[in-house]
Amino acid sequence: MDIKPIKNSKDYQNALRMIDSLWDAKKNSPEYDKLDILTTLVESYESKHFPIDNPDPIEALKSVMEDQNLKSVDIGNLIGGRSRATEILNKKRKLTLDMIRSLNENLGIPTEILIKEYKLNQGKSRKKTPSVA
Repeated sequence: MDIKPIKNSKDYQNALRMIDSLWDAKKNSPEYDKLDILTTLVESYESKHFPIDNPDPIEALKSVMEDQNLKSVDIGNLIGGRSRATEILNKKRKLTLDMIRSLNENLGIPTEILIKEYKLNQGKSRKKTPSVA
Protein backbone atom coordinates (compact mmCIF):
# COMPACT_ATOMS: atom_id res chain seq x y z
CA MET A 1 0.00 0.00 0.00
CA ASP A 2 1.47 3.31 -1.06
CA ILE A 3 -0.36 5.81 1.14
CA LYS A 4 1.18 9.09 2.22
CA PRO A 5 0.01 11.81 4.61
CA ILE A 6 -2.01 14.64 3.07
CA LYS A 7 0.14 17.74 3.47
CA ASN A 8 -1.20 20.10 0.82
CA SER A 9 -3.97 20.59 -1.74
CA LYS A 10 -2.14 18.51 -4.37
CA ASP A 11 -1.96 15.55 -1.96
CA TYR A 12 -5.61 16.13 -1.11
CA GLN A 13 -6.71 16.08 -4.77
CA ASN A 14 -4.65 12.91 -5.37
CA ALA A 15 -6.28 11.22 -2.37
CA LEU A 16 -9.75 12.17 -3.66
CA ARG A 17 -8.92 10.64 -7.07
CA MET A 18 -7.71 7.44 -5.42
CA ILE A 19 -10.88 7.28 -3.30
CA ASP A 20 -12.96 7.68 -6.43
CA SER A 21 -11.14 4.83 -8.15
CA LEU A 22 -11.53 2.56 -5.09
CA TRP A 23 -15.13 3.46 -4.31
CA ASP A 24 -16.59 0.09 -5.40
CA ALA A 25 -13.96 -2.02 -3.61
CA LYS A 26 -15.21 -5.24 -2.03
CA LYS A 27 -15.35 -5.33 1.76
CA ASN A 28 -12.40 -7.06 3.47
CA SER A 29 -10.19 -6.66 0.40
CA PRO A 30 -6.84 -4.81 0.34
CA GLU A 31 -8.48 -2.18 -1.88
CA TYR A 32 -11.23 -1.65 0.68
CA ASP A 33 -8.64 -1.25 3.45
CA LYS A 34 -6.85 1.34 1.32
CA LEU A 35 -10.16 3.14 0.74
CA ASP A 36 -10.83 3.16 4.48
CA ILE A 37 -7.41 4.63 5.29
CA LEU A 38 -7.67 7.25 2.55
CA THR A 39 -11.12 8.41 3.66
CA THR A 40 -9.83 8.77 7.22
CA LEU A 41 -6.91 10.88 5.99
CA VAL A 42 -9.20 13.02 3.82
CA GLU A 43 -11.66 13.57 6.69
CA SER A 44 -8.80 14.67 8.93
CA TYR A 45 -7.44 17.06 6.30
CA GLU A 46 -10.88 18.51 5.60
CA SER A 47 -11.71 19.07 9.26
CA LYS A 48 -8.44 20.95 9.68
CA HIS A 49 -8.55 22.98 6.44
CA PHE A 50 -12.28 23.32 5.75
CA PRO A 51 -13.93 23.56 9.16
CA ILE A 52 -17.69 23.85 9.27
CA ASP A 53 -19.20 25.91 12.04
CA ASN A 54 -22.17 24.61 13.94
CA PRO A 55 -25.38 26.09 12.60
CA ASP A 56 -27.42 28.71 14.40
CA PRO A 57 -29.53 26.88 17.04
CA ILE A 58 -32.83 28.13 15.69
CA GLU A 59 -31.92 27.33 12.08
CA ALA A 60 -30.91 23.84 13.24
CA LEU A 61 -34.26 23.47 15.01
CA LYS A 62 -36.14 24.63 11.91
CA SER A 63 -34.19 22.16 9.78
CA VAL A 64 -35.09 19.27 12.12
CA MET A 65 -38.71 20.43 12.09
CA GLU A 66 -38.73 20.34 8.29
CA ASP A 67 -37.01 16.93 8.17
CA GLN A 68 -39.46 15.43 10.67
CA ASN A 69 -42.50 17.34 9.37
CA LEU A 70 -43.06 19.04 12.75
CA LYS A 71 -45.11 22.17 13.38
CA SER A 72 -44.65 24.87 16.00
CA VAL A 73 -47.32 23.18 18.11
CA ASP A 74 -45.14 20.05 18.22
CA ILE A 75 -42.19 22.12 19.41
CA GLY A 76 -44.49 23.89 21.86
CA ASN A 77 -45.34 20.54 23.43
CA LEU A 78 -41.62 20.07 24.09
CA ILE A 79 -40.71 23.54 25.35
CA GLY A 80 -43.70 25.05 27.11
CA GLY A 81 -46.48 25.93 24.73
CA ARG A 82 -47.14 27.05 21.19
CA SER A 83 -46.69 30.76 21.90
CA ARG A 84 -43.33 30.03 23.53
CA ALA A 85 -42.33 28.00 20.47
CA THR A 86 -43.35 30.85 18.19
CA GLU A 87 -41.23 33.28 20.22
CA ILE A 88 -38.25 30.93 20.02
CA LEU A 89 -38.66 30.26 16.29
CA ASN A 90 -38.95 33.99 15.58
CA LYS A 91 -35.92 34.70 17.77
CA LYS A 92 -37.90 36.86 20.16
CA ARG A 93 -36.80 34.74 23.12
CA LYS A 94 -33.68 32.69 23.90
CA LEU A 95 -33.69 28.97 24.52
CA THR A 96 -33.50 28.08 28.21
CA LEU A 97 -31.51 25.21 29.65
CA ASP A 98 -34.70 23.16 30.14
CA MET A 99 -35.71 23.80 26.52
CA ILE A 100 -32.25 22.77 25.31
CA ARG A 101 -32.44 19.54 27.30
CA SER A 102 -35.89 18.75 25.96
CA LEU A 103 -34.93 19.44 22.33
CA ASN A 104 -31.80 17.35 22.71
CA GLU A 105 -33.59 14.41 24.32
CA ASN A 106 -36.67 14.44 22.09
CA LEU A 107 -35.30 15.55 18.73
CA GLY A 108 -31.66 14.53 19.00
CA ILE A 109 -30.29 18.00 18.28
CA PRO A 110 -26.78 18.07 19.76
CA THR A 111 -26.41 20.31 22.80
CA GLU A 112 -23.26 21.89 21.33
CA ILE A 113 -25.49 23.30 18.59
CA LEU A 114 -28.33 24.34 20.87
CA ILE A 115 -26.09 26.23 23.31
CA LYS A 116 -24.44 28.30 20.61
CA GLU A 117 -24.98 32.04 21.05
CA TYR A 118 -27.38 33.76 18.66
CA LYS A 119 -28.90 37.19 18.36
CA LEU A 120 -32.52 37.94 19.03
CA ASN A 121 -34.53 39.78 16.42
CA GLN A 122 -35.23 43.30 17.46
CA GLY A 123 -38.92 44.05 17.17
CA LYS A 124 -40.18 47.35 15.89
CA SER A 125 -40.39 49.84 18.68
CA ARG A 126 -43.76 51.44 19.02
CA LYS A 127 -43.90 55.20 19.22
CA LYS A 128 -46.02 56.44 22.01
CA THR A 129 -48.66 58.82 20.83
CA PRO A 130 -49.28 61.73 23.13
CA SER A 131 -52.53 61.45 24.95
CA VAL A 132 -54.95 64.30 24.64
CA ALA A 133 -56.79 65.09 27.82
